[in-house]
Amino acid sequence: MPSYAVTGAARGIELEFVAQLSADPKNTMFALVRNKTTATRLESLPGKNITILEADITDPKALEIAAKEVSSATGGKLDYLINNAALAIPANPADIEKDFIDHFRVNTVGTAYCINAFLRLLQKGSVKKVITISSAGGDADVTVKTSLPGYARSKAAVNMLVAKYAARFKEEGFVFLALTPGFVNTSCAAPTPAALTAYNEFHQKILRIAPGFKGSMTP
Repeated sequence: MPSYAVTGAARGIELEFVAQLSADPKNTMFALVRNKTTATRLESLPGKNITILEADITDPKALEIAAKEVSSATGGKLDYLINNAALAIPANPADIEKDFIDHFRVNTVGTAYCINAFLRLLQKGSVKKVITISSAGGDADVTVKTSLPGYARSKAAVNMLVAKYAARFKEEGFVFLALTPGFVNTSCAAPTPAALTAYNEFHQKILRIAPGFKGSMTP
């Protein structure tokens, strides 16, 4: 029975990953969220093969506790780790240091914490696949043409992080992969006027490099 640990599973793409993968009763799902009390959509999924674990990806101790719970349930192994928990907030030119640190702490360092927490279990698994949801914003050419903010810097670092893990653990049969899913509407709430303005600006920027871009998708 394949086992999956999915971070950022309370909403959006990762919620849909959990929903679709848990539809196969042979799969064992571990859904990591920052706060169980707000993961109402996740809790409403019908799968009996889903275990919800609470862990902030910037907290290595919480991730180690989550990994121990997974280990207890699977006999010490894990097949797949899917990283998606991330932070994307508007740039603040008045405090560039905070902008850098906030994005790197969650998107880059948090991803490394997740991988490290589950690495021993993945080494004992039969599949050894780690998938990290990245962004086209992590590509230098895209950033030059779109002027994407701090989020893009952190995702560029994530891409290099994934490449370094791939090189380090290649001989053990690991596959580390960074994927960009496109622009996905991950929120279940109606957007605020400010969010709509930011979205429209983003839309125009993306049209510079992808004239066929039609807007966000819904997972």
